[in-house]
This record gives sequence, structure tokens and C-alpha cells, in this order.
Amino acid sequence: MSLLTTLNEDMKTAMKAREKEKLTVIRMLKASLQNEQIKIGTALSDEEEVIILSREMKQRKDSLHEFEKANREDLVEKAKFEISIVEHYMPKQLSEEEIKTIVAGAIEETDALSMKDFGKVMGVVMPKVRGKADGNQVNAVVKQLLQNK
Repeated sequence: MSLLTTLNEDMKTAMKAREKEKLTVIRMLKASLQNEQIKIGTALSDEEEVIILSREMKQRKDSLHEFEKANREDLVEKAKFEISIVEHYMPKQLSEEEIKTIVAGAIEETDALSMKDFGKVMGVVMPKVRGKADGNQVNAVVKQLLQNK
């Protein structure tokens, strides 16, 4: 079942249950997917759907961070709720150990020796973990493993 079909079904369920906040988030996700589909002119692949969901998640996490800095508790709660809804549609996230394994393999693959090779390693790792791990977490693991070399 495609993500758009799932979103449509969940939208109907949220409407029937009168869950306005959840319905709003689902509609935003659906709109993002449909806009991207119109932009490229073909149906989205699973990978493209994950990329769009990752973008939506990143936007919400950035907003959450800004709201926390500004002490806006009302908006913090809303952002956390939206993040929980988006997480429901994201693929299972990798554990830190799984990320370390992927990064170690990329370091070996690129023959990285120091922090100078950070960009090379990130270039190999990110396509493998896109949508399955937070970029900041991957960044930290790459730095940690390269500094231990």
C-alpha cells in the first residue's frame, strides 16, 4: 500500500474520530507528497516518499528547537504532537550501533584517515541511512569514529 493511500485512510479515520490536530498534520503530509508528485510529473518511489517525510520531520524538529529556545510551551507541545504523527509514517529508525556499523564500513570503503575525510564519509553514509537516521546523529557518529582514528 502506498503512503498516499495510507494517508487517505488515516485521514478518513481522523475525520470520523474528530481528531482535528491529527487531521491537519496528515493533510500537510499528503499535500507535501502530492506537490512533489506534481513537480516531478510521475508517481513517487518509496525512497522519494521517505525523503519527503524526512524533510517534514526535519522542519518540525527545527521548529521545536526554536520554540524551546523562545520558551513557547504552547507551540512546543504542538510541534511534539506533529513529530509523533510524522514518526508514525517514517521507516523504523536505526539504532546507534547500526549507525556505527554503517559509518565504520564507509570509513573503510573510503580509506578515511582523519577529519579531513569527513565529507567523503558522509557522502557514502547518508544515502544508506536517509530517512532511517537523523542527520545530526550520523554527523556525531562520523566525527566520533574519525577522531578515534
